[in-house]
Amino acid sequence: MVKIRKACSYRQLETPYTRISKYRAKAFIRAVPQRKIVRYDMGETKRVNFPYSVTLRSKDDLQIRHNALEAARMTSNRLLEKVIGKTGYRMQLRVFPHHILRENPLASGAGADRMSTGMQLSFGKPISSAAQVRRGQLILEVKTEKQHLDTVKKAMDRAKNKLPCSCWIEIVENKSPTPVTATAPEKKAASTAA
Repeated sequence: MVKIRKACSYRQLETPYTRISKYRAKAFIRAVPQRKIVRYDMGETKRVNFPYSVTLRSKDDLQIRHNALEAARMTSNRLLEKVIGKTGYRMQLRVFPHHILRENPLASGAGADRMSTGMQLSFGKPISSAAQVRRGQLILEVKTEKQHLDTVKKAMDRAKNKLPCSCWIEIVENKSPTPVTATAPEKKAASTAA
């Protein structure tokens, strides 16, 4: 089994390497590695108006690899599904791993000097992808009812343990959205414009 390089090798923010396109002239990255993240929206996806939002925010500027994001998503979602059920929450992963990580594999051992080029042509090949996260940026968000807040906090703690950065949990009470209705002059202007 092939080992992946330690996350500390890719934790520092660097210039984004993201030029992916279906047109050959615009695609600078040829082989894009498969991302492990299966879904970004879980739970009750059709419901919007939950009274509370619990968010997980980063304390550092760093890059988080896609496998760490998927591990955080899986552990927290599994607990929420088991305790609350699919209809009691809505969880969203709020970062996307756009940045492609490269590795210049250096061979070691007997005969390694004949196989590797050393630091000549050291640009590297795409091996993985990562999300570039800034300090205070939202990573995970769970919307839920008041009675489920303790379970959601526990799920966020589990997600926090899977990420390579220190994070904080924030609980926000959502204001109920008031329906906006257009007045008669606005309706008339909209109908004449069409």
